[in-house]
Order: sequence, then structure tokens, then C-alpha cells
Amino acid sequence: MNPQPQRFVSRLTRETLALILAGGRGSRLKQLTLWRAKPAVPFGGKFRIIDFPLSNCINSGIRQVAVLTQYKAHSLIQHIQRGWSFLRGEFGEFIELLPAQQRIETSWYQGTADAVYQNIDIIRQHAPSYVLILAGDHIYKMDYGQMIAFHVESGADMTVGCLEVERERAKAFGVMGVDAASRITSFAEKPDDPASIPGKSTHSLASMGIYVINTQFLFEQLIKDADDTFSTHDFGKDIIPSIIDRYQVMAYPFRDEQGARQGYWRDVGTIDSYWQANLELIGVTPELNLYDSDWPIWTYQEQLPPAKFVFDDDDRRGMAIDSMVSGGCIISGSTIRHSLLFSNVQVNAGSTVEDSVILPSVKVGEDCVIQKAVIDKACRVPDGTQIGVDDEADARDYYISPEGVRVVTPEMLGQATHHVR
Repeated sequence: MNPQPQRFVSRLTRETLALILAGGRGSRLKQLTLWRAKPAVPFGGKFRIIDFPLSNCINSGIRQVAVLTQYKAHSLIQHIQRGWSFLRGEFGEFIELLPAQQRIETSWYQGTADAVYQNIDIIRQHAPSYVLILAGDHIYKMDYGQMIAFHVESGADMTVGCLEVERERAKAFGVMGVDAASRITSFAEKPDDPASIPGKSTHSLASMGIYVINTQFLFEQLIKDADDTFSTHDFGKDIIPSIIDRYQVMAYPFRDEQGARQGYWRDVGTIDSYWQANLELIGVTPELNLYDSDWPIWTYQEQLPPAKFVFDDDDRRGMAIDSMVSGGCIISGSTIRHSLLFSNVQVNAGSTVEDSVILPSVKVGEDCVIQKAVIDKACRVPDGTQIGVDDEADARDYYISPEGVRVVTPEMLGQATHHVR
């Protein structure tokens, strides 16, 4: 589909309310979500995962956004309050926080559809023409305005963002079939045997968990679903399969800016995918360009001094090779190789960090070896610690992922628990 005139798109985005579902725990991230919701997990050296859908909204011209929270949301709420309070209410712009508050039901959010249903009175109050429903836990850059324009032009009741994935991976997604006009003809949530794309037997068409829905149509379907005692109250499991035969439900393919290939999108839902996606950013020309001034990723900007590398002796030289090092870091007579360091990390003399992701405010002592690890926020790694060297010893003290990534948290090091992260 050709890009639409900007004035047409901007009118549509002004009439759209974005709902970001950010209440999930993300249990596959193991200890990284012990004290924080998945959307609050740090990513990319200075961001949190929630910054990506929020930035997409702002960059797309959507200035009415509500973030639905539930599981251990304090650090997520704090981050949004600190970094995303710049919109002007006088102009009808806002980012609202909607914690699970039992407005309609006496239970917490039971599914994605139920989370939206429990805030139906707030949606009515804002009176948008269209509702854009987003997951708060994926990494990508996307112009939602083009998707909304596609939705309106096609006369759809609901539009689902989609991308092609390998059939084996598709078991974790909603998988759809479409006709020649991109209308969805079938939809199965997390099927054991995903249907393949015609003419492309190795891939399936998967839902991104991104939906554009006409507001009145959304209300009708939410109320109908809420009255169904057999429903699990989920868009993928219940609502979409129930409407594809009777209504116009369209698939919108996610493409890059040139439309030549599929856009960058990552579900960093496991330790291995999280570690890999972070380290991909170190590459010379990574698929996700954080240096793109035309589509910036906004975040809470902590005021920090530049990173510092100190000592230049033969046996004590502070340096980072093939790495990303954030503000406030001090690399003191130590070596960083192919790693990503978040803000305020200190690595002391004689230590080596390699193939690792070090979250904010970590202090690594002297003569440590850290390999293929994710070190959680505020860890204090004692002098002489070796991580990623001895599988048997690491298995006793830390979590080891299927692909061998070590996860280290303050609790594992015998340090303060209940830390706000």
C-alpha cells in the first residue's frame, strides 16, 4: 500500500486512542521480572522496553495514550511519570496510567480483552474514533499512522498487525490465514501445528499483538465477550476467532520504511532472546538503528557525566572494544569486549567483561571474569568473582539459560532484596 498523504494520516491519528497493555509479568525472563513487570525491563543501554511502543505513538502523531498496568508496576509507573510527563493536557494530549483497579469487575485483569473491558468507561470518556491496542513488551519501530490509514481505507472493523515468522517459532503466536485482499479467514492462538503461508511452507503469518479497532465495534465485542462465561477474555483466543466470519478483519503486513522487507521486531520474552537483542545493537549496522534522528526513542533522561576510561599501564588499561558504554560508567583499568553497559556501571582493575549485558548501577570488583551474562541492576560483584567460566559452579549460584546465558541478581549474590528496579 502506498503511503498516505500526511494530513489524512494526521487527522486519523488525532482521532485515535492508544492502549498499551503493560501488565504482564513476563515469567520467561526469569529473575529479571522478579521485582518488575516485563515492560519495565531495561533495554539498549539507557531505555526500558515500554519506551519503544510509547516512542512509536509519539513519533506517529498519537498523543492520547493510556498504559494499562498490573504486575509489580512501581518501577514502570515511576519511569513513565519521570520521563513521559511532557505532553500538554491543554491540547488534549496525555499519557495516562490505568492500573488494575476493579472498575467494573471485582477481579484483576483476566486477559487482554478483559483489561480493555475493565476500562471501557474511560475509553468512552475520551470518545476516540479508533482504538489502537498495543503490547508493551516488544522492541520495534513502527509508524502506526500508516496502519490506521490502511484500516480506514479498507473499510475494516478491526485490523491486525502481522509479520512472517518461521513455523516452529509461530507456535508462540496467533497464526492467521488471509485471502488475496488481506482479509483474515482463519486465526489460531498458539497452535501446535501452525498453518503455513501459501507458497512458503517454512513460514507462518503471525499476529504482532497490534490491533486497530473502530471504537463502537470494540465496545460491542468487549461486552459480548464479557457476558460469555466460557471465554478466556483474550483478543487472540476469543475475540478475533469469533468475528472473522461475520466482519471485515484485515491483516496489515509490517514493513520497513521503504516497504521492501519486513520491519525489525523482537519479542525479547526469554533470557536468550533478550541477551541476543541487546548485543545485536553493538554491530556496525544493526537492524535496529538507535541513532536514527528521524525516529528517536524517547526515555527518562538521567543527568549523568560521560563514560570514563582510566589507566593506561601495561597491566592495567581501561578500554572497551566492540561495545556500547552508557553515561556515568567508569572503566577503571579493566577490559570490556563485545558487551553492552547501561548507565552508572563501574568495572574495576584487572576485570574482564565479555559478551555480556550489564544493567544500571552495577559495580564489578577487581580481578573478575564475566562472560556471556546478564547482570541485573545494582549488583555488587565481589573481587575475584568468575561468571561464565565453570558451568557446575554457576548452576549452583545463578540461573543458566538453555543457550548458556548466566543471569545474576542481587539476591543471588546475597545482597539487598525488594530493590525497586
